[in-house]
Formats: sequence, C-alpha cells, structure tokens
Amino acid sequence: MADNDILYVWKRYGQTKDPMLREKLILEYAHLVKYVAGRLSIYFGSNVEYDDLVGFGVFGLIDAIEKFDINKGVKFETYASLRIRGSIIDSIRELDWVPRSLRQKNKEIEKAFSEFENELGRSASDIEMSNKLGISVNEFHKLLNNINITTMISLEDFLEQNYDSGVDIPNYSREDRPESHLEIIEIKDVLAGSIDKLPEKEKTVISLYYYEEMTLKEISAIMGVSESRVSQLHTKAILRLKGKLARQKSLLEN
Repeated sequence: MADNDILYVWKRYGQTKDPMLREKLILEYAHLVKYVAGRLSIYFGSNVEYDDLVGFGVFGLIDAIEKFDINKGVKFETYASLRIRGSIIDSIRELDWVPRSLRQKNKEIEKAFSEFENELGRSASDIEMSNKLGISVNEFHKLLNNINITTMISLEDFLEQNYDSGVDIPNYSREDRPESHLEIIEIKDVLAGSIDKLPEKEKTVISLYYYEEMTLKEISAIMGVSESRVSQLHTKAILRLKGKLARQKSLLEN
C-alpha cells in the first residue's frame, strides 16, 4: 500500500473505527508480527512453536492499532514492534509452564560459567562445562535447549533492570558526569569487552542478533547451522555475559 493510501486509511480509521479499515491495517503490518516472532524464537527453540508466537503477537498488533495516534509523530512500526514483543512475552509468562527446577538449573549454570571462567581467565568449552557439571556434552546441549526460555530477558532488559541503562546519558565530560552515569559507562565498557572475548561463533550470533537485528532463521542460514544450534550458542553467550555483568555489579556495590 502506498504511503498516501496508508495515511488515508489511518486517518479514516481514527475517525470511524471501521472494522474493515482495521483489517486493512492488520494485513498491512502483519509482517511486523512475523519479524518480532522470528526474533524472539531464539529464546524458545523447540519449546514454543513459531506459529504460537505469531498468534500471541497478533494481539499486540491489534492493541497497537487500537491505541496508536497518528498525530503524535511517532513511527507506527516502532510503536507496534514494542507492543507485539510485549504481548508475546506476557503470553508466555502467563502460561507459566517453566518448571521451577529449570529456573534453578539456569541459575546454577550461569553461576558455573561465571566461577569457572573467572578461574580460567578465558571462555570455558562445552567439554569443560559438562565436566564441571558432571554430565555428558550431549546432556549439556540438551540442558541449554531446555533453559532457552529462562534466558528470555534480553541483554537490553538485563542492563535496564540492573543498571538503569534506560536513561539517556548526557554529554558531560567524564570528570563532571554523575556517579550513576559513570557506572553505566563502565558497565557498557565491560559488556563490549566481554562480547569481544566470547568464542567466535557465540560472538557472531550476538552480533547478528543484537546489532544486525536478524531473526533466528536468518542467522541459521548465514552460519550454516541448525536453528537449535543457534539457540544453544545464544544461550551460552547470554549466560557468560550475565555472569560477567553480575560480577561487575558486585564489584561496583562493594
């Protein structure tokens, strides 16, 4: 649909709330749901079907269309993507089917990564991690697949929840910047350095996912590995990074 046509539909819908016009808007922006679902699927692997994620996301798109004000000067795609993402995550959390034991296992593996890599001074291999956990490499890989969903909180959310990184950082000189802003800068420096030290494949996944904003399917095609393998690599990278950030936070607090 041409820009002028979609603008006309938005204006008419704002005036009439005509269900037929809403249907046109849903069809026009349906690709956003598929894109966001494709991005979030990296957290779920085979635990949640892609079609289910799309279904959850449609509710977010409809909600976005209902609440969007075209006169506010905000780009709808940006607004809707946040609504769609929130709808999918809220729907998954409402299901609450992740066993407490799995959440606990996630914390144990994150702690093991953090402690072991702190001792080694480098990234631990799958064999080293499986030996430390007392399980086989295959069991370790299965465990990574199972705890994908417990790492659903993205790096951006993790930073925002733990370090208030959602605030805009003014362009102060380093000497004049408030202490809280100094901490944010330091944490971001640690994050950048930690990403650079990740094993190459994990670093590639993080780069393609967070910086290139690709979907799980796209990353799988580029790297020539299965979607399940991409999810494993992503989970390991997140566990390593969260462990390093947690250590940094502890140092700052002490």
